[in-house]
Amino acid sequence: MEQIVVGLFLAFFALEFLVEFVLNEINMRYVGESRARGNIPVIFQGRVSQEDYDKSVDYTLVKGRFERWAQVYGSLMTLFILFGGLLPYFERLTHDIAGLFRAVFRAQGILFCFSVALTFSLLSLPTGLYSTFVLEERFGFNRTTVKLYLLDKLKGFLVSLVIGIPFLFGVFYLMEESGPYWWLWAFLFILAFDILMVILYPTLIAPLFNKFEPLKEGELRERILTLVEKTGFKTSGIYTMDGSRRSSHSNAYFTGLGRVKRIVLFDTLVAQMTAGEGLAVLAHEIGHYKMKHIRKMLLIQGIFLFAGLYILSLLIGYEPLFRAFGLGPSSHAALVLFSLLSGPFTFYLTPVMNLVSRRHEYEADRFAVRTLEEG
Repeated sequence: MEQIVVGLFLAFFALEFLVEFVLNEINMRYVGESRARGNIPVIFQGRVSQEDYDKSVDYTLVKGRFERWAQVYGSLMTLFILFGGLLPYFERLTHDIAGLFRAVFRAQGILFCFSVALTFSLLSLPTGLYSTFVLEERFGFNRTTVKLYLLDKLKGFLVSLVIGIPFLFGVFYLMEESGPYWWLWAFLFILAFDILMVILYPTLIAPLFNKFEPLKEGELRERILTLVEKTGFKTSGIYTMDGSRRSSHSNAYFTGLGRVKRIVLFDTLVAQMTAGEGLAVLAHEIGHYKMKHIRKMLLIQGIFLFAGLYILSLLIGYEPLFRAFGLGPSSHAALVLFSLLSGPFTFYLTPVMNLVSRRHEYEADRFAVRTLEEG
């Protein structure tokens, strides 16, 4: 049965790799043909200069070639972790280390999960460094330093420890102590935990990585206040974020729930765009909120989480699944294996999610156009 488990996974894994690889090649061919013609598409004429258009196309092509090899590397990394003996090694290592901390409840499971996550993070450094300091640097987008890049990684790891330890403790406790319907209790726990993180992120987590300041008085602030009043979008404040420390890309978003909901503008957006352009970007983001896209996506994600945990509850007692990867049945092994193996079996849902996402983007665009025209 172990051979069937491995063979089934590898078949779906290869199919996922092949589909994503071919789609990337098709996209690059299409963009390359557009580049060869050299003419700006009609929809962009008068709005984008030839130089900016050429740069955009070149950037897309370079990123596509990078994604080609990044996909190969990422796939080999996953196969190495699954079949290279790392999982059984981490199982033995964390068992021995946990023996030194017997007073710490479920220490092995938490250590095992973080060992796998840390390995992925370290193995992903080469592609991350290349993308930031070679690809983005080549087109003048990168503004971060190696020191800041590594500091962000360190902060991210420490934050994941602070958040991940109690989260994993709660999940493992429910998996092992709440009976056959543990998956239902785990679903409610994860849902509540996610909502808590959305509330805490703007005020406690995001400021660890970026500096936020209230938007200065001026035309943009006044027009934003008029826009939020007109659309009935309640916010605790309008802030600028020092995105220019890391990249020249610009963006705007809103984050948080309830009283801590806030509007955030990248300082690059404020510097690069006119007040009207910045307002259009923000109106688009408000459109997502007013069209209830956030709630709809949370509902879809909740359905996926519910189904995933139920499937995990059916597989957690299936010993051939664990033996196929050199492990014995346990809550932490089940959680890690499910995380690593589920992707190839669910990637066919990606086009459906992309369709929903694209539909939401068009709806938000129409909301922005309608709102600004009425203003």
